[in-house]
Amino acid sequence: MLYNYHTHTYHCKHAIGTPEEYVQRALSCGIRYLGFSEHVPFRFPDGYESGYRLPNSEITTYFSELTALREKYRGQIDIKIGFEIEYYPAYFHQMLEHITTSGAEYLILGQHFLYNEYPNGVYSNDPTLCPEDLQEYVSCIIAAIKSKVITYVAHPDLCQPVGDMDFYREEMRKICTVSRECNIPLEINFLGIRDNRRYPYEPFWELVGEEQAPVTFGFDAHDVPSAYDATSLEKANYLVKKYNLNYIGMPEIINISR
Repeated sequence: MLYNYHTHTYHCKHAIGTPEEYVQRALSCGIRYLGFSEHVPFRFPDGYESGYRLPNSEITTYFSELTALREKYRGQIDIKIGFEIEYYPAYFHQMLEHITTSGAEYLILGQHFLYNEYPNGVYSNDPTLCPEDLQEYVSCIIAAIKSKVITYVAHPDLCQPVGDMDFYREEMRKICTVSRECNIPLEINFLGIRDNRRYPYEPFWELVGEEQAPVTFGFDAHDVPSAYDATSLEKANYLVKKYNLNYIGMPEIINISR
């Protein structure tokens, strides 16, 4: 595996390690295309900033640090500077304007919250999600895919069923169909594998195989050793074979820079 576009560092406050440590680890393991994707900085209208995001106060540092690394390791590894973003109907275009003017080159979608997150948002991985929440999750992901600015959907199986599996399959198949039609990949997330989380959720990947939506991999690194994760790679390849997934390898970067 030569690529990874899902990387977090100390900047997001819930990962550890400097960007250069991630670059060195990736290089030593054969990665030649590396993307940094801190959670997109955003200040809500009343001034609130989520604690898991890159702080607005560190945007300049983030870009200057990564730009310097790109020059230092030029010819050895291709470094892209981006963000992991949610689709919040009330704020998406504002978020997009903020980060493109800051210099972001690409986006991946990680729909961690519903209903615009704050002040009354719902966590997408909450096992108590009701059917209406699942529909909201699907609606947000489809809108993000159709926005034509995201490179791929990270951990699309974050939201899982409570109750009616037929309803779950019907809703989640919509994501797979739009992914295939728009040629935007769905990510098998290695953090979920490493931490034995509720995802990758195999009933979802069965749907992905049936619909032949494009699939890519992401390490979702939050510590330096995870900048290359051979154990999770083995499990991801197993899922590809088990469900006859349309694994495309390295995704095509949708460049959003101005």
